Amino acid sequence: MHIAANTETVEIPKFDFVDFFSGTDSLFGLQIWNWVIYLIIFIGVSYIYNKVFRTRKLPILKSLIVYIILAMGSFLLLVFQYDANIPIVYSILVAIGLMLLVRIRYFVEERRENKVKKG
Repeated sequence: MHIAANTETVEIPKFDFVDFFSGTDSLFGLQIWNWVIYLIIFIGVSYIYNKVFRTRKLPILKSLIVYIILAMGSFLLLVFQYDANIPIVYSILVAIGLMLLVRIRYFVEERRENKVKKG
């Protein structure tokens, strides 16, 4: 039994970082450069890492490695935001908003407990 192979070739265009980062994308109804969106993603992911996943202070080299990995992951998330139209920035902002909501709730409960203890 002979199966004919499809000889059609597909050319993958060369990826150019300068063109990619100088391009724009729509965010909150505004046209924003991709490097600004990358910074928003990186800062948001770093904030989430520091508030949720970091249990203790790491040595400088290990911390540098973690932030390099976060930077590479942020670039991948930017590609998902730009090419696949997945709302990465909105999702990160929702996660940060929920974290702030929990922090406010803990603050209010702590104040309430302190009032009960005093009075």
